[in-house]
Amino acid sequence: MVVKEETGGDETTGSGGGGCNTTCPVNFEFMNYTIITSQCKGPKYPTKECCGSFKDFACPYTDELNDLSNDCATTMFSYINLYGKYPPGLFANQCQEGKEGLACPAMSPTSASDVNAATAASSRLWLAVFAAFSVFVKLL
Repeated sequence: MVVKEETGGDETTGSGGGGCNTTCPVNFEFMNYTIITSQCKGPKYPTKECCGSFKDFACPYTDELNDLSNDCATTMFSYINLYGKYPPGLFANQCQEGKEGLACPAMSPTSASDVNAATAASSRLWLAVFAAFSVFVKLL
């Protein structure tokens, strides 16, 4: 997954000029964020723990987070920041495994059905949230 958080500028990404058009089909509001907040703690924010827990949380939602026609990435990062109080760009700056992003592990059919997000083996999660996260950061 390529974590594309915006740290504040005016840069935008995405196809076309319309931005997010639909509401996210995943209800990130009531998710349990302790998988991230219990492991990714300041002031040092250890890379292994932060990125590992971020992948554990986000990878089941690869398809939804990669869909630029919805607001899933924006919504997810707004709640991660709400509960974790993370500095802008933390995950984008720390979580890099190459130009294709962070590899999401293949999920077993049982775990995939548990989260209603079956994904292809060795799928890559592309979080196109530079624009989405910059809007959130500007609102703070």
